[in-house]
Amino acid sequence: MANIIDGKAISAQIKEELKEKVAVMEAEGRQVTLAVIQVGSDPASSVYVGNKKKACAYIGIRSLSYELEEKTTEEELLALIGELNNREDVNGILVQLPLPSHIEEDKIIKAIRPEKDVDGFHPQSVGALCIGQPGFVSCTPAGIIQLLKRSGIEIAGKECVVVGRSNIVGKPMALLLLRENATVTVAHSKTKDLKDVTRRADILVVAVGRPKMITKEYVKEGAVVIDVGIHRNAENKLCGDVDYDDVAPICSAITPVPGGVGPMTIAMLMNNCVESIK
Repeated sequence: MANIIDGKAISAQIKEELKEKVAVMEAEGRQVTLAVIQVGSDPASSVYVGNKKKACAYIGIRSLSYELEEKTTEEELLALIGELNNREDVNGILVQLPLPSHIEEDKIIKAIRPEKDVDGFHPQSVGALCIGQPGFVSCTPAGIIQLLKRSGIEIAGKECVVVGRSNIVGKPMALLLLRENATVTVAHSKTKDLKDVTRRADILVVAVGRPKMITKEYVKEGAVVIDVGIHRNAENKLCGDVDYDDVAPICSAITPVPGGVGPMTIAMLMNNCVESIK
């Protein structure tokens, strides 16, 4: 039976380390501040924002909250970002996605100064990752690297397959695995013979956005399986992109949903916030 990779425990470990770092910074008279902007009252977004605020409070990061009405214009949002860009007491800026349809997400992401882009979504941050220069890394892929390393899973020299090519998970995940000296294949909806491709993987990262799509036919025996997906099934229970019960018996390690990748995303956001003070 597979070793279950406990994202809750590993994220708690990272938060404790960050709490110590922040205490040292405060003793030196330095305060880490994150500005969180939410437009509208999407229930899932409200939960995520609430979790981010709780994590800030626990670690000792000051958080500024901007809860804007759904009808807020793009110009008003850009003006607020401009103001926060210029504030010396604000280290990180986070705009909760998705935004209402009348606001262009790409324009908003580009408006945040790269040195305050703690989500790691700005084109400059992504470009820096591509060419191996310092910069913020998208939180979910960064969290997955920490899950693997802190679980004692060797990445260098391994064959890794990433299923999914989104700008937020799939592409940066592939780049981070390359940085760790893995051999990386990116698969997606147009990949031919997907099962043949995924069965080559020593480490399989699934971020495809389809509930329980990956069954044991897709997985090599003894592989490590990282499930990025999160959905609610017909019984309203959380599940991932991987059919956990089907896959767990044949792999060496697997992340559960919930309690796997999810907690790591916020832990790495907090890590980016602490790094932003530099």
